[in-house]
Amino acid sequence: MSLPHPRVAALAAMPNLVSLFLARADELGEAPFLSARRDGRWQSLSWAQVADQVCLLAQSLRALGLNPGDRVALVSENRPEWCIADIAIMAAGLVTVPTYTTNTERDHLHILENSGARAIIVSNPKLAQPVLAAALHAPCAEHIIGIDPLRQQQAGTLAFHDWASLTQGDPTAFPTSLDAKTARAHVEQRMAGIGREDLACIIYTSGTGGSPRGVRQHHGAILSNVADAATILAEDFALGDEQFLSFLPLSHAYEHTGGQWLPIGVGARIAYAESLEKLASNIEEVRPTIMVVVPRLFEVLRMRIIKQIEKQGRFPVWLMDRALAIAARRQDSGHTRLLDRPLDALIERTLRPKVRARFGGRIKALVSGGAPLNPDVGLFFEAMGLTMLQGYGQTEAGPVIACNRPAAGIRMDTVGPPLAGAEVVIADDGEILVRGELVMHGYWHNDAETARAIRDGWLHTGDIGHIDDHGRIKITDRKKDMIVNDKGDNVSPQKVEGMLTLQPEIAQAMVSGDRRPYIVGLIVPDAEWAMEWSVENDAPHDLAALHQLPAFRAAVRVAVDRVNQNLSVIERVRQFALADEPFAIANEELTPSLKIRRHKIRERYGARIDALYKS
Repeated sequence: MSLPHPRVAALAAMPNLVSLFLARADELGEAPFLSARRDGRWQSLSWAQVADQVCLLAQSLRALGLNPGDRVALVSENRPEWCIADIAIMAAGLVTVPTYTTNTERDHLHILENSGARAIIVSNPKLAQPVLAAALHAPCAEHIIGIDPLRQQQAGTLAFHDWASLTQGDPTAFPTSLDAKTARAHVEQRMAGIGREDLACIIYTSGTGGSPRGVRQHHGAILSNVADAATILAEDFALGDEQFLSFLPLSHAYEHTGGQWLPIGVGARIAYAESLEKLASNIEEVRPTIMVVVPRLFEVLRMRIIKQIEKQGRFPVWLMDRALAIAARRQDSGHTRLLDRPLDALIERTLRPKVRARFGGRIKALVSGGAPLNPDVGLFFEAMGLTMLQGYGQTEAGPVIACNRPAAGIRMDTVGPPLAGAEVVIADDGEILVRGELVMHGYWHNDAETARAIRDGWLHTGDIGHIDDHGRIKITDRKKDMIVNDKGDNVSPQKVEGMLTLQPEIAQAMVSGDRRPYIVGLIVPDAEWAMEWSVENDAPHDLAALHQLPAFRAAVRVAVDRVNQNLSVIERVRQFALADEPFAIANEELTPSLKIRRHKIRERYGARIDALYKS
């Protein structure tokens, strides 16, 4: 039996997240750590440079008069300064309150008032506008720190501060000059009194329904997650010089733990993607070894890859179909059949290298989380030679509860076995319950919701599932999202929606049918397919106009009927309506982690959905 990786073995003894970071910074020194594309090229900060900025910023925050336990809101796109700010807030003995860049003024106000944040770190003038408007109405807010220079408007009692001064030990910001070595000594003295049970951050759930609630994540919850995930990397993927590409919002618990603290835990480098539009080119430039992504992005990438293969001719399409068949048989049996090996070797030499090249050519694992992954999507990437690990969890549990791993046998219809630090049982009604250090200490200032979520030490996840013969968790649905029709039959909306969005004609879908005689759907047609259809049928190149054409609706109907052939009678979508525009974060119909917000969609399209039962 091989010895555990030294960095992984040391994680269990770490008292807090800041001590973990400082230990890695001492070990790796001038090695590159954080990088971003600026002025047309990738620029890096070393571990030592980041450590100096963290310690100086921590002391600057205390010099502003912030006291132990005070909350600091962090509003920024993914960039090196996000990581520096997060660690520095904790190094000051304070509590990070990450917020989404897509938040409205109302959202910011709710979080500021609920958390009682006394300071706000914001990245740029555009993001500062709704934050400042909210801060003026939040009596708790006192300090605004702009990462990029902010125009200091007439802002009442709010005091403005410059990021550069606070991270460089500017003498004008302190009663006496401060250097990084002295700041480090202050941080180490402070961290000696911070343990795994102490509060690290308050992460507000993205809110698929109702107002966001603040999840109290302690240092131990994140450290436990990092140690368990790092063990999987070390045991199943030969942990080495790892490169992460950070894309999902760092204000989401999944990216915060998996895309920031896990890389810190294993001593990896982090590059920050520029945008969704530039993600593909960023992947090829950065050549990551690990990527943490939500299922929706995988669905989009799958469709793009299929279309590119189809353009190459019949032989590549035939190879793709054979690869999918081989992958399906391998998943069922646990090995590649002898008869499949020659063809599998041909696919390995021809098709798969081209697909892997789109991901930089060094990917060890693509980790999917934040929402359920359709098994067909996972199987596709496995067939293309990319290891896909579906994880499962929620903000209230670190957030990772379980993850597929090669050592346990990957099955795409499961989320893998629980992490070592997660004790999981299935309640009598099928609900998944979790216990362990990873579980939150409760919701911030919300004892009633805390009591509903945690009972007798067990976190009630609200997810329905079971554990298979190999110890892997299989999620069947959300307890609160389950559709119960007028005959008492249960229907999983996520299953039906997932099958619909795999069709090339359909980009997004939401199905309904609670206490109704049958299932109906609200569908967003795929824009690229719709434009191609309009050209082929000499129709207007306008989505709104296309929606009115019976022939266009009939083409969408073909896709729905194709799905219905593989559904039971009670699951079939009998009627559908077309949405006016895509579900998006901007119209509040998607969460920042790209999950549909059912209550918002129903508010907008309720009458249209109800009319489907009258036609």
